[in-house]
Amino acid sequence: MEGVIDAVTRDLLTRAPGFDWVVTEFVRVVDARLPPRVFYKHCPELEADTAPTTPSGVPVTLQLLGSDPAALAANARQALRLGATGVDLNFGCPAKLVNRHDGGASLLRDPRRVHAAVAAVHAAVGEAIPVTAKIRLGFADRRLALACALATQDAGARRLVVHGRTRDEGYRPPAHWEWIGRIRQRLSIPVVANGDIWTLEDYWKARTLSGCRDVMLGRGALADPRLAARIRHWQATGDRLPETPWQARAAILGEFAATQRSTLPDRVVTSLLKQWLNHMRQRDAEAARRFQALKRITQLDALLEGLTAPTPRPTSHAMTEATLSA
Repeated sequence: MEGVIDAVTRDLLTRAPGFDWVVTEFVRVVDARLPPRVFYKHCPELEADTAPTTPSGVPVTLQLLGSDPAALAANARQALRLGATGVDLNFGCPAKLVNRHDGGASLLRDPRRVHAAVAAVHAAVGEAIPVTAKIRLGFADRRLALACALATQDAGARRLVVHGRTRDEGYRPPAHWEWIGRIRQRLSIPVVANGDIWTLEDYWKARTLSGCRDVMLGRGALADPRLAARIRHWQATGDRLPETPWQARAAILGEFAATQRSTLPDRVVTSLLKQWLNHMRQRDAEAARRFQALKRITQLDALLEGLTAPTPRPTSHAMTEATLSA
C-alpha cells in the first residue's frame, strides 16, 4: 500500500496483539541496485541492531516491486546485506502508473515472467531468508490465476498471498475468496487470503470460502485499526469485542500526526491524516461525518481539534478555515 503503510503506521497498528508479520511499502526496482538509503527510507526497521521488527516486536518483511529478474536479484542481495529477514515480491499492485512501467500486476499476463522474477530472487538469497510473493487472480481475467500461483511456488516462494480480484477489477466488490480456495488446493506452500476483509464476519467468510488458515489485512486495517486485535481475541475466546469507538480511532490518528510532524511539514501530515481518515470513513459512520466536516481544513492543529471535538465542525466552517489559511 504505497504511501500509506509506513513505519509509523506499522508501529501504531501492531501495538495491540493481532498481527503475526507486516510488509513494507514496495521498493521500486528498475534496472540497478539501489543504495542503502532507499531501503532505510522504506524500512527504517532495518537500521536496528536486531532483526527488523516494529517496536512491539512484530517481524517486518521488505517488499520489492519490479520486472527485471537481474535487478530484483541484485536488490534482494542488498536487502539481505542490510539485515532483511524476508523478501516479498509484489505482483498485485493494480495502479495504472505502476502497470504502465511493467510492474506489479502487469506480470500476471505471463506466468513465465512471474517464475523468472521469483527464481532470480530465490537464487540470490538462497536459503538465508524466505522469499514470498503476492498476486491477484490475473490481469484482465482469471485464466492464468493458477498458472501464476504455481509459478511462484515452483520458483521457490515459501508463501503466497492472493488478493481475490483481477487487476481490472481493482477494488470493486466482491473479492472472490472461493477462487483463492481453488489455488490453495493446488499449492503445497501456505496460501494467505486477501481482499475485502473489513469485519469479523468478513474474516470468517474469507477463511471458510478459501480454506486458508491466515488472512492478510490491508485497507481493512486502516478502516478499523483494532480489527486484527478483535480477530485475535475472537480466535482465542470466541467472544466479540465491541466495535472500535470513535474516541479510540481519533486517539490513533492523533498519535500518528504527533509522530509524523516531528519529521514532516504540517501540510504533508495534514494530507496523510486526511488520507487515513478517508479509509476510516468507508466503514464507520462517525468517521464519515468527521471527514465531511473536516476535509477542507488545511491547518493541522485545526484538523486535530476537529477530530476530538464533541461534534464535527460544519463544512462551511471548514471552508472558512481553508480560505483563511490559503
